[in-house]
Amino acid sequence: MSLLKYIIRRLIIAVPVIFGVMTLTFILSRLMPGDPVLAYLPEGKVNLEIYYATKQALGLNDPIIVQYFRYLGQLMIGDWGVSLSIVKGMPVWDLIMLSLPRTADIAIFSMIIAALIGIKTGVISATHRNKARDTIFRGLTLLGVALPVFFLGMLLQYTLGYVVRIDGVPLLPTTGFKTTSYPDPEFVTGFRWIDALLSGEYYMVTDYFYHLILPVFCLAFISLASIVRQTRSSMLEVLEQDYVRTARAKGCKEKDVINTHAKKNAMIPTITVIGLSFGGLLTGAVLTETTFGLAGIGELLVLAIRNTDYWVLNGLVFFFALVFILVNLATDVIYGLLDPRIRF
Repeated sequence: MSLLKYIIRRLIIAVPVIFGVMTLTFILSRLMPGDPVLAYLPEGKVNLEIYYATKQALGLNDPIIVQYFRYLGQLMIGDWGVSLSIVKGMPVWDLIMLSLPRTADIAIFSMIIAALIGIKTGVISATHRNKARDTIFRGLTLLGVALPVFFLGMLLQYTLGYVVRIDGVPLLPTTGFKTTSYPDPEFVTGFRWIDALLSGEYYMVTDYFYHLILPVFCLAFISLASIVRQTRSSMLEVLEQDYVRTARAKGCKEKDVINTHAKKNAMIPTITVIGLSFGGLLTGAVLTETTFGLAGIGELLVLAIRNTDYWVLNGLVFFFALVFILVNLATDVIYGLLDPRIRF
């Protein structure tokens, strides 16, 4: 089977999964406590006539099965609905795209750091099994796996944002993604650092990255732990294979044995961990974004649940399902690039 046919088949298989996720989410969202109509109307005493007229206009008086198929029909034509309470009247797609760049930035930067350091550390740990370096790395990874991400975030905020100061100024900012007095660059892509570069506002780029240091480090450390553990485990298994012993018996240098023969074959399980972790980060690091006030996808999800904003909540879950399907598909394609024995 060709790669193109494999991708098409996987996308077709994913359609029932998406419909299942959407159906379950739609039903559960309607069972949530709270009233989206009250969140939509201005605060204060609500006139009953206005309340029921608004509910009728939003289509919430119809049976749930009618609401469901109407929503699916809207999705088919690219209409994700509009926000009722978070940003009233804003299309859900625009609202997601407004929050996505910050989530994408911290997900990409933290995963690059975690993958580069994690793979290297895992290989070193495996090749120095039960020695000092292996023991230290295993202890750090155990800490990363056990430490809650929100606790690590608050710990970083307290130590590097309040305790450590230079001339009375915190070493690193603890909340937000920019200095409050700085304006936004001219909108081009939605990614703040790219738009700042395009507009020549270079101080905004450094300020933005300065604000991302703590959340990126927090996410990278948590993801790093899983990558190191998986890489070490895979490398230990591969190093016991016959072809590795044969390479050593032929007189290959240990460095070549590790990098040429063992490392590439040990990467497939690690790629799985990286793919799943990246998909999770890309769909919103809820606790990290809320802790650091980044106003990303994760924080948008919390707001949608808190405000009972059905359309934003359903749109986010639909978006999350698409992201996970595409990330998993990309991970499977990478398998074939790493191991020629894998055929589609």
